Amino acid sequence: MEFERLSPLDWASVQLVYVCTPGNPTGRVMTLEEWGRLFELADRHGFIIASDSATRRSTSTRPHRRSGAGRRHPARRDRFDRVVMFSSLSKRSNVPGMRSGFVAGDAEVLRKFLLYRTYHGTAMSPPVQTASIAAWNDEVHVVANRRLYAQKFAQATPVISQHLDCGRPDAAFYLWARTPIADTEYARRLFAEKNVTVLPGSYLSRPVDGMNPGTNFVRIALVAEPAEVADATARIASLKL
Repeated sequence: MEFERLSPLDWASVQLVYVCTPGNPTGRVMTLEEWGRLFELADRHGFIIASDSATRRSTSTRPHRRSGAGRRHPARRDRFDRVVMFSSLSKRSNVPGMRSGFVAGDAEVLRKFLLYRTYHGTAMSPPVQTASIAAWNDEVHVVANRRLYAQKFAQATPVISQHLDCGRPDAAFYLWARTPIADTEYARRLFAEKNVTVLPGSYLSRPVDGMNPGTNFVRIALVAEPAEVADATARIASLKL
């Protein structure tokens, strides 16, 4: 994290920092040292940290790298002042269409968030609430889901990395791969010639400092069943550029 890119004057005007870890689209997980630095800045300047941790528990591929706002940082922070964490069933239970999640953390921040939700949120239907309760109370399918992702990463990464520059992420359900040609052209040809869909990386960002950081990358989601992932992997490997 490039915290030093902001000056002390910039930090003094910050009101909220939104942190997405694991990050999309790279799947990188913030380290405890980075969390420690962010907490230090929040304590000094008084801003709120909003941590999006929807992917962390369900798709971590390197458990020793897991970290989050709920973990103690090196200074042994035991409180959650000005920290809130968002999570959902979308990745944990593979049910993104349910739009079911929760937010936890600083009680004073949540009091204001509840008022906001009163005017800008929508209530879930009883069937979705019932299904959500069942999903949150079950960890067996979460463990099985992580096992499936580990299997799919193990079978897909070595093959795809021979053709596209990529590596296994800290925690994600996709590979972030560099393309030898423009990402949009690569995605177009892969779909037209091999009937495999990937997401051009340039679609995931706006230009930053005069460049789009997603240019010449594609995101390859491994959400299908292992047999389908293996088939798609072979098709990606067979694309002639």
